[in-house]
Amino acid sequence: MEKTAVLLVNLGTPDAPDTKSVRKYLKIFLSDKRVIDLPRWRWLPILHGIVLRFRPKKSAKLYKSIWTKDGSPLLVYSQKQQQLLANRFEGNGNVKVTLAMNYGAPSITTELEKLHHWGVRHLIVLPLFPQYSSTTTASVWDHVQKVISKWRDIPELSFIRDFPDHPQFIELLQKRVDESIEVNGTPDAIVASYHGIPNRYAESGDDYVNRCTRTTDALRRRFPSVPILQCFQSKFGKEPWVEPATSDKLIELAKTDKKHVQIIAPAFTADCLETLEELEVENRDIFLSSGGKAYHYLPAANDDSLFIDCLESLIVERLKDSL
Repeated sequence: MEKTAVLLVNLGTPDAPDTKSVRKYLKIFLSDKRVIDLPRWRWLPILHGIVLRFRPKKSAKLYKSIWTKDGSPLLVYSQKQQQLLANRFEGNGNVKVTLAMNYGAPSITTELEKLHHWGVRHLIVLPLFPQYSSTTTASVWDHVQKVISKWRDIPELSFIRDFPDHPQFIELLQKRVDESIEVNGTPDAIVASYHGIPNRYAESGDDYVNRCTRTTDALRRRFPSVPILQCFQSKFGKEPWVEPATSDKLIELAKTDKKHVQIIAPAFTADCLETLEELEVENRDIFLSSGGKAYHYLPAANDDSLFIDCLESLIVERLKDSL
């Protein structure tokens, strides 16, 4: 086998939970045209004149509330995923598994240059986003293409678009629900909360919502007797986003007979600010203050062996194709 590299890619995180680091991270993240596609003459004055002046301080406090002794949870769990997956290929010196962040460190550019120096001939890129979106997966594609387009000896490239209903991924989600039910009892409803995107993106061809629905439907088939509701969180800006919004749905449920909810975030493969603060803290307060009685957040994939099984399966299929 020729030298094959697996590049896992997650979104990214600030280097530290302070205003300076968060501002640096947000500047890179929100400058990506895949994330904010407004004309630069319109968006950059807003970004630099408003967003980067006020948002970093507030966000830094939130990051500080979830930060661990080992650092950012998203980076810590992503590194564990990389190491555990690398262990699965330990006996094969021609397969290397590495990790990059789309924004921040370790960067895609740095990791790809290391692989180039190593002599990679088959590059498998696996974005850690189960459901494709132009705002995440396509941005990874852009960054990878930009780097390797400068090489004279470009490798064979396998790009894994997504895995919304991969059997082992759904099995992991089922495990999370089963574990929660065993401890907390059967809920009145399960809320599957995905990161949202603007309506305009979906209407212009981003099939993210459909990919989310594939995940939700697969989970529904595992729990036919429990209502599973699909919602979207983390709205940014004033334009309309895909609905229903997670916070709105929780308020609605709390005012009915659905007083016990369990919430899972199938779009996030590592716990991060959007899960540990927005879902576990902010949305819990919203639900309970609106009349809800019991609210339980189910952890992301993190370093669960079932998720590593899923990643390994995706990689092995690509390795078979190259033999």
